[in-house]
Amino acid sequence: MSEPKSKILVVEDDQDLAEMLNSYLRVQGYEVITSHWGEEGIQSAQNERPDLLILDIRLPDIDGFEVARRLRADRKTSKIPIIFLTERRERNDKLAGLELGADDYITKPFDVQEMRLRVRNVLKRSKQDSLTNPVTGLPEGPLVDERLSDCLQKDGPGALGILIENIELFRDAYGFVAKDDVLRAISLILTNAMRESGFEDGFVGHLTPTDFVMIIGQNQLSGMEDRIKSKLEQSLDFFYPMGDRDKQENRLSIRINQISASEQHITGLVQLKTEILKRK
Repeated sequence: MSEPKSKILVVEDDQDLAEMLNSYLRVQGYEVITSHWGEEGIQSAQNERPDLLILDIRLPDIDGFEVARRLRADRKTSKIPIIFLTERRERNDKLAGLELGADDYITKPFDVQEMRLRVRNVLKRSKQDSLTNPVTGLPEGPLVDERLSDCLQKDGPGALGILIENIELFRDAYGFVAKDDVLRAISLILTNAMRESGFEDGFVGHLTPTDFVMIIGQNQLSGMEDRIKSKLEQSLDFFYPMGDRDKQENRLSIRINQISASEQHITGLVQLKTEILKRK
């Protein structure tokens, strides 16, 4: 099965240039959406979730800086890579774009081959970044699957699933920033515990955005489980405001599943991941 086409949103008020970019990028194998207005571009980005935004700074309603600012402020669109496109060469414009997290900056008129390479490079960097969790920086997706496959070998390592219970209820009560702080703190505790274990091939990553997996030697599984359970449970109170630390209902809690593929006769990656994520 062929990989899906990368989706590019072009927000450009010059209709001739927008059509040229549309045609050229489609020939290069991309799916392309065009918009001529800033507000319309924001709506398209929110609805279509493009893999890349090519954004003109000079637009007829709001400028490209405002478009980028609003997209960066929205969790659904904050990670979309942006290439700014402009006729202006002033240093301040470039600095303003970079401060908003622009991934590249092209001044018109431009060479289409240069555009092609810049688009390719930004998309390539974005795909590499997608292999790590944006909150904790830990591996996820294919990188985790690759390491979990080692657990299926006869003499392979074991795995610990670290599941954070009630994290969504915590987010509803205290907000996304507090939830992200919890995940970052837990990731640091896990990585430090792995480092202290001395197991050279140890691995810490995400199975879901809020659930972790540790891969370590079979003979170290129980010791690691006890160590991280103690450290995590001691830390949970500190995530709450002082006045809420005595509340008992729907609190954050930790569930740890210890998995030895050879002992449980797990035969495939899907079954292994299911066992790691099994909840009561």
